[in-house]
Amino acid sequence: MNLEQFQMQIKDLFGDELVKHEDDEYGFTFISKTSFSKIGYATNLTLETIQEAALNHVDLMITHHDAWDFLYGMKEQCMKKLEENNITHFFIHAPLDYIEFGTCTSLMNILEVDVIKQYSHYENGNEFPSIGLFNHPISFTNLVKLMSENLNEPVSAWKNNDQMIKTIAVLTGAGDSTTVIKRALEAGCDTYITGEATLYAIQYAKFARINLIAGSHTFTEIFGIESLAKKLKDLNPQIEIIRLEEEHFEAKGRF
Repeated sequence: MNLEQFQMQIKDLFGDELVKHEDDEYGFTFISKTSFSKIGYATNLTLETIQEAALNHVDLMITHHDAWDFLYGMKEQCMKKLEENNITHFFIHAPLDYIEFGTCTSLMNILEVDVIKQYSHYENGNEFPSIGLFNHPISFTNLVKLMSENLNEPVSAWKNNDQMIKTIAVLTGAGDSTTVIKRALEAGCDTYITGEATLYAIQYAKFARINLIAGSHTFTEIFGIESLAKKLKDLNPQIEIIRLEEEHFEAKGRF
């Protein structure tokens, strides 16, 4: 697969989502190689994931996050390391959050949701979570266990009602907005799942009696970038894809 083919396939896969989210939400951080036989994917672009890519002889790195400008000085160091190792890097943020095969849907699939009632989407400046149904309600304990096992890390969980879980809302990553939790509640959800939980998210979930489960930002979103990598593999059977290892540093200190 060459650079031009990759760009065309990204356009075909994401369509209008690329138009909706043009400003710094996707693109190349650094272009080195223009022909790719091995793709490495991760949630984050860091010096550590670039090192993993180099050790695994990756030609193209694809991540959900760029090394954002507010991580002062990190992007410049990442670009230097990409250049040193002759690796091209592409990131895709908001479009992957709101495409039907993206981060939220991928996590719901991991959690064995039976019916997707609503896909996550962005409309007039507002975020809406994915909503999924279990055909057979499960216990809060079992859902927390399932999520922890699949993320391979401890998760934070607040049980705020005594119902068996039937309807969940999912917004991966920094989905800690009380406004989004309110939308989940209004949609009849008994549980809200995200990648970060702040004081106000925890307070509001308790007040509103909706269960709250928070994994890490990194590992609630890894399955979305994995779904993209697998789609590229389907389109280009000759390429190899590999998941780049990332540290569970957000989960350290959880029990």
